Amino acid sequence: MIPSINIKDFTYDLPEERIAKYPLTERDSSNLLHFKDGVISKKCFRNLADYIPEGSLMVFNDTKVVPARLFFQKKTGAVIEVFCLEPSDPSDYNVNFASTSSCSWKCIVGNARKWKGAETLDIYNPEGNPELASIALKADIVERDGRTSVVRFGWNSGESFSSVMEKCGRIPIPPYLNRETEPIDYERYQTFYAHIRGSVAAPTAGLHFTDRVFADLNAKGVELRNVCLHVGAGTFLPVKDDDVRSHTMHREPFVVTRELLATLRDSVASGRNITAVGTTSVRTLESLYYVGVKLLEGGKPTDVGQWEPYEREYSFTTEESLDAIIDYLDRNSLGQISVGTQIIIVPGFRFRIVKSLITNFHQPQSTLLLLISAFLGSERWRDIYKFALDNGFRFLSYGDSSLLFP
Repeated sequence: MIPSINIKDFTYDLPEERIAKYPLTERDSSNLLHFKDGVISKKCFRNLADYIPEGSLMVFNDTKVVPARLFFQKKTGAVIEVFCLEPSDPSDYNVNFASTSSCSWKCIVGNARKWKGAETLDIYNPEGNPELASIALKADIVERDGRTSVVRFGWNSGESFSSVMEKCGRIPIPPYLNRETEPIDYERYQTFYAHIRGSVAAPTAGLHFTDRVFADLNAKGVELRNVCLHVGAGTFLPVKDDDVRSHTMHREPFVVTRELLATLRDSVASGRNITAVGTTSVRTLESLYYVGVKLLEGGKPTDVGQWEPYEREYSFTTEESLDAIIDYLDRNSLGQISVGTQIIIVPGFRFRIVKSLITNFHQPQSTLLLLISAFLGSERWRDIYKFALDNGFRFLSYGDSSLLFP
């Protein structure tokens, strides 16, 4: 049954000065709120390994943020921002990034009404940068659909679009930082293990990790594994309707390897602690169950719908569901499952894989706060956020972290 939830029940007072506008000098020097067995305490993230059960499986999202903000100029001089969301043609990320003359993306266009459909725009280059001039990036609107548009890019330099984006674009930092992208963001709004290009927002729980923390986790026998979910701009969209049932959750594509599926299956069966690093890892892991159900019921591995977990009761075990995906991959000689998820995790959700969670502190009335509430149960999130506010924790993307056991 789809739950009826009033988003106003998930708010708290977040003073502007508690929002971290910049990262700390050292990633792992951030505070860590530890919650286990009802006890809340303040730790240092550098010592994370001390609080993770020995032999745990820890799952990271190794997506990489791309410089998705591009600026173009009309002949009148007006500047138009084009925020790339996801590839349209070619729709495959890797193929699109490898394009050498043109490609299309689904985008959010700033000042969209000033851009008439037939007008081709040139890359904004106020300082006459010769590198930008040689690329000669141009943009045309192919179609409009509500708040998004499909924009076709063309360029002359013969280099890949990933290279064009790196030279012409800016890293899209969160809007609530209320500042422009600065040089520090190109390094620090990126996890140190980021690998696969595609996100327009960072999986921020991972920003605290360092080689030193990884070494300590390895020494304790914690297995470190990756999934990839490309984070979309929808992660910042507020829930505008009082009733959460009216909110449309964004779709995000994810990839999980067969090897990890087998590890997850064995871990679930043995009761092993599985720690998800970030809400994007949670969405990926918990979506797997519903992908497997589709296969068990004779269907294909398709996207997971927003309310699928709540629409009916499911009788299959988690092990059966994961086995179904593994069997599908083996029958089709595939090394990974690649689908999308629109899943929304709210109170009443049944967690089937994730046993503990590392995450930052999220905005009031956000879908991420709903996820935290669902994971912890009842009103425990309020006590945790009050503790964080009372004890000097920094909030949101560049803020401090928490390790939560329900």
